[in-house]
Amino acid sequence: MALKATIYKADLAIADMDRGYYDSHSLTIAQHPSETIERMMLRIAVFALHAGEYMAFTRGISDDDEPDLWQKNFSEEIEQWIELGEPDEKRLRKACGRAGQVWLYSYGGRAADIWWQDMAGKVGRFDHLNVLSVAPDTLAELATLCQRSMQLSATIQDGVLWLSSEMGNVSVSPQRLYGSGER
Repeated sequence: MALKATIYKADLAIADMDRGYYDSHSLTIAQHPSETIERMMLRIAVFALHAGEYMAFTRGISDDDEPDLWQKNFSEEIEQWIELGEPDEKRLRKACGRAGQVWLYSYGGRAADIWWQDMAGKVGRFDHLNVLSVAPDTLAELATLCQRSMQLSATIQDGVLWLSSEMGNVSVSPQRLYGSGER
């Protein structure tokens, strides 16, 4: 018998002073059985960093043809393709061919560093790719905010996300490894 996803709900209030974006989102997040709480909470943090009217979670881990998040326009063209993890070169090439902007948030600690050493020389040919790294300590802190039903507040200024709830506050400050795209 296959394991089912665990469903989480989050009311997310966003004040993004960098982009002048202020809005609230009611999110339903399905945590895949193989997904950690840290990764799921990183998806929420990344949603806050890129939030827009049409930003959406996808089937992610459950579907090889979709990223973790994306934003499409009215013509169903992918404006933003957002991945979490350390994908292979083929997947990055595919993403860059299908989307206007590609964002990759690497989060695997030492394994991610090794992955980046291998990939750094290969990504120069990919247009509109941005690679950022999230520290393992940040992931652990994000996990402390997790509840089945969450009231989250996100404040973004100077590229730093402050995510807070009744459980505490976490600063998320991804390190840019490659690219110069604006969110």
